[in-house]
Amino acid sequence: MTGRVALVAGATRGAGRAMAVELGRAGAVVYVTGRTTRENVSEVGRPTETIEQTAELVDAAGGTGIAVPTDHLEPEQVRALVERIDREQGRLDVLVNSVWGGDRLIQFDTKVWDLDLAGGLRMFRLGVDTHVITGHFALPLLIRRPGGLVVEVTDGTADFNRTYRDSLCFDITKNVPHRIAFGLAAELRAYGGTAVSLTPGFLRSEEMLDHFGVTEETWRDAIAREPHFAIAESPALIGRAVRALAADPDKARFSGRSLSSGQLAKEYDFTDTDGTRPDCFGYFADVVLGGKDASPEDYRRGGSGPAASSAGA
Repeated sequence: MTGRVALVAGATRGAGRAMAVELGRAGAVVYVTGRTTRENVSEVGRPTETIEQTAELVDAAGGTGIAVPTDHLEPEQVRALVERIDREQGRLDVLVNSVWGGDRLIQFDTKVWDLDLAGGLRMFRLGVDTHVITGHFALPLLIRRPGGLVVEVTDGTADFNRTYRDSLCFDITKNVPHRIAFGLAAELRAYGGTAVSLTPGFLRSEEMLDHFGVTEETWRDAIAREPHFAIAESPALIGRAVRALAADPDKARFSGRSLSSGQLAKEYDFTDTDGTRPDCFGYFADVVLGGKDASPEDYRRGGSGPAASSAGA
């Protein structure tokens, strides 16, 4: 992807950071945005994860990382961001819309009449409005050249999300990106553009590791507390998924579709950092929801792609 330009909106941590790093590893110039910087902390409240750090990781991977503090709920900030990309690069080849930050607002197993209404509506703002605002300003730059890619990041495939996610506002918020990708696929078709929705599986994000009191090196210690965590994947898996998809000259075959990191790992023959290929949604469909007698390890097998030493090279 040398010579290509990407914008990863919401690249402070987790999947967004990993996708930015892998696009950089492929040689791209990557603009990384978010609200947490070394000077300011967003409402998420995780000051040790900043967009400057993400940009440095992109540089270290071999790309060019450019951190731009941006609140994607503020149209003028997004307009200024895109104008800067246009001024400095004159093109945009990949838009990854990974803005979120609403995990702290989720109220599982709470009826809509009992939930915190302000928190639920804020979730819509963070997970829906930000995506539409970003697309509104960024897509005119992306469609200047055919072959552009838009990735709408969400939680759960369209098929998996047919099962209620036990929180109305969360359920709605995480289904909307599938429809955004579907609609954008139709709007981008005449310009040679591709739009997909993409989800990780059970993600070992920084916040999830903290929740279980483990690190990326000791994550398996959390399985005793949560057995399903055995199917968890590192953020690198979805990063490698975006990297492979962006480099595929035939990616338009996926336009409008809901994809997962595990699905693309099989499609493009890559693995997670431990050399396995976790199939989170297969495991949940067959074992957790379907009652099949199988272990999570049965759904981590079959990785024939590059091992940890070369998968990100």
